[in-house]
Amino acid sequence: MHGRCAGRIVETEAYLGLEDLAAHASRGLTGRTRVLFGPPGHAYVYLIYGMYECLNLVAEPEGSPGCVLVRALEPLAGIALMRRRRPTARRVEQLCSGPGRLTMALGITRKLYGASVSHGALTVRNWADGPGFDVEVTARVGVRHCADWPLRFHMAGSRFVSGVSPARRA
Repeated sequence: MHGRCAGRIVETEAYLGLEDLAAHASRGLTGRTRVLFGPPGHAYVYLIYGMYECLNLVAEPEGSPGCVLVRALEPLAGIALMRRRRPTARRVEQLCSGPGRLTMALGITRKLYGASVSHGALTVRNWADGPGFDVEVTARVGVRHCADWPLRFHMAGSRFVSGVSPARRA
């Protein structure tokens, strides 16, 4: 949830820290990666391709960098606002189906770098009574290093998944 907008996470990718050459943390502690080495439950928001912001959630204990990239959401609340932020999205399935689209639709920017995701403007919660689902696992997309590692997880059959196949790597 961010402000009036909310959605169910339907696609993620894991980044495993120092040994994972596709992870920003593999280069060590820098000003950019500082939050990754901190406690879990914080946002790592960064700019990619000089134009898109991406949201990662720090997921490992302090000192052990690791995070989860949120790749896609199923929009649940604030859809009208998401449409205003993403006027080129023709269908609701396109609003948050990719990490850059997701942050644009939800209004997530680098100003949220380091923010707690357990309380405040940006929150991630467990949907305790939500419907069950199967998870499919594939290789990550858009990475050059460690590209074959099976660290992309998405909700089986979801029409809100980004639709990028591992074969279409950058």
